[in-house]
Amino acid sequence: MGTNRGQPQVPTRATRGLSVAAVDPIPIFREGLAVLMQRAQGLHWAGYAGTHHSALQLCEQVRPDVLLIDSGMDPQCHLLRLLVAGDTGMTVVVLVRESTRTAEFLTCAIAAGAHGVVLRSGEPRRVAEAIHRAHAERRFVDPALTALVARPKRQPAHAGDGSGPARGQMPLSRREYQVLQLVAEGMENSAIAKVLYLSVETVRTHVKSILRKLSARDRTHAVTTAFRSGLLVIHPDDSLKQPAKTPLPTQAERTSNTVA
Repeated sequence: MGTNRGQPQVPTRATRGLSVAAVDPIPIFREGLAVLMQRAQGLHWAGYAGTHHSALQLCEQVRPDVLLIDSGMDPQCHLLRLLVAGDTGMTVVVLVRESTRTAEFLTCAIAAGAHGVVLRSGEPRRVAEAIHRAHAERRFVDPALTALVARPKRQPAHAGDGSGPARGQMPLSRREYQVLQLVAEGMENSAIAKVLYLSVETVRTHVKSILRKLSARDRTHAVTTAFRSGLLVIHPDDSLKQPAKTPLPTQAERTSNTVA
């Protein structure tokens, strides 16, 4: 998580307009948003988070006026629901990727409490306008998305099959969701306790509650169930891995190639 920790928190609303933070996994996109906030009238950059659990920490510590969420990080709107419930005064705007530009997702996002939806690929001025209008009116839909919102398709019912929560549901508390995210990253209870500033016993209690709510046998089963049900999502850009570097040839190989 990154924030402008050196900036005073109290007077900024009156002197610098709306504080805006973002939840996005792509560093270069976050940098672009930061520049936009610095240039746009009435807005200023409050910080960013690149993971779900750090997004919750960001909102608890910084309490921005407006939060931007990349739709690719929250396709089932679980994080959105927790953030809206945790701070009813915060305006949440979803930046919609092409992969989630569907009636089903937009209906889900608005039902979960999003105050604005705007294309992630939109012009900077349009994003800035969406932030202002969503905060002032508590409802803004990008004109490019209006048709999908106006004529939403019927969402298929997801009946429970005993393998965990149905998609769209959030059975875990805010803190349990953070703990589950860190468990999925392979962290043990002691490490999770340090990250979340909790006691190990409290983390252990949360883990037990997670196992019970997800009907999981153990931590691995809980994580598997969470991914299968959409409660957890694979990093939206995990497929964009850097190509493996070609190892440098050994001295023997260089000699052989020279001789050849």
